[in-house]
Amino acid sequence: PNVKSIQIMLATDGRPLHARIELLQGPNNNKQVMEVYCEDGMDRPFFAVVETPGNGNVVRIVNTATLEYPLSAHVEAFEIDNNRDIVQRGAGIMWS
Repeated sequence: PNVKSIQIMLATDGRPLHARIELLQGPNNNKQVMEVYCEDGMDRPFFAVVETPGNGNVVRIVNTATLEYPLSAHVEAFEIDNNRDIVQRGAGIMWS
């Protein structure tokens, strides 16, 4: 399946949340960056849905706070494209 978008949630145990979320779409494209900050990551966790068009997407989450302020990151598929094109080649079936 092809993941069309992902959901990201960042939270802390009540401490400040300071992070950077990067979306890299292939080796030759510029990365898209989100800087995230909030005072209390438990009362106000960060949640976003990010589109990931095409193949080869990489999400990188960097905790830009000091070591005393850890965060937890949850990334899951939000929208999945289950349409598969079937190509017949020779005796077998190849998914593309």
